[in-house]
Amino acid sequence: MGEFDLIKRFFVREQSQAGVVLGIGDDCAVLAPTPGMQCLVSTDMLVEGRHFLSTVDPERLGHKALAVNLSDLAACGAAPRAFTLALALPRADETWLSGFSRGLFALADAHGIALVGGDTTQGPLNISITVMGEAPAGMALLRSGARVGDDIYVSGQLGDARLALEVFRGKLALSGEQFEQVRRAMECPQPRVPLGQALRGIAHSAVDVSDGLIGDLGHILQRSGVGARLDVDLLPCSAVLAAQAQAIRRECGLAGGDDYELVFTAAPEQRAAVLRAAEPSGTPVTLIGRIEAELGLRLLDAQGQVLPHQFSSFDHFKS
Repeated sequence: MGEFDLIKRFFVREQSQAGVVLGIGDDCAVLAPTPGMQCLVSTDMLVEGRHFLSTVDPERLGHKALAVNLSDLAACGAAPRAFTLALALPRADETWLSGFSRGLFALADAHGIALVGGDTTQGPLNISITVMGEAPAGMALLRSGARVGDDIYVSGQLGDARLALEVFRGKLALSGEQFEQVRRAMECPQPRVPLGQALRGIAHSAVDVSDGLIGDLGHILQRSGVGARLDVDLLPCSAVLAAQAQAIRRECGLAGGDDYELVFTAAPEQRAAVLRAAEPSGTPVTLIGRIEAELGLRLLDAQGQVLPHQFSSFDHFKS
């Protein structure tokens, strides 16, 4: 099977999404922007052995490859519109491609986003997706908008993906059912796209948790020129993680990464509005801290005592 046969068989579909004038088949895609909207673009790359294991189910990998990009749009409050896929493959494995494209398009269809182009080549397995979305002019959520006094929230639960990684590394043991639960969290994250859009006009700032809560919240603090306190014992987690030792819970929740939840800030008087915004998507949100004028991040336990820590988030060139 040649390159163009591969593309036609597994990735070319009839396009009917709004705003897509021309998708795959020419030198460029042609998109029609919606009047009054701004375009938001993000790119993420997944490399075998660095971002995922060789044993991962290809359908789950297809899902995750798009999910991590949609999570960036969610953090900015954007509606997904289109994406491109650059795919390096060791060989044209039809079984693998069938599963990968099935997972990819299942999530794409769930969010109404079209594949409009990309590239394929032979080489070590590498997946790079660029997503394009839209938000009303001036309404995108940014990292730079946090204000002193803002509440800090996080969506969903934190830490299961890191817990799964520790099992893969042989450092922890879980039952089969427990392991499948945390492994699914690692391999099939759910991008919080509806929540992000619902928070436009309510949240002051947002970021998605890809490298760990401490590091990703740190991006908001740095860009906004503020500090924060986090109540670490309020971090939401699954029953599986809650059953682990305190040190493991804190490590996974604060510095685990691969959660793809949203961390966002909003004024205290918006608490009811935040809950209303989260309700339609069925996404729980938890108040976990507050933005402060003093620079830096302070971690507090349930008694209000500051915790010394050496937690750090993932960095590709330091890990």
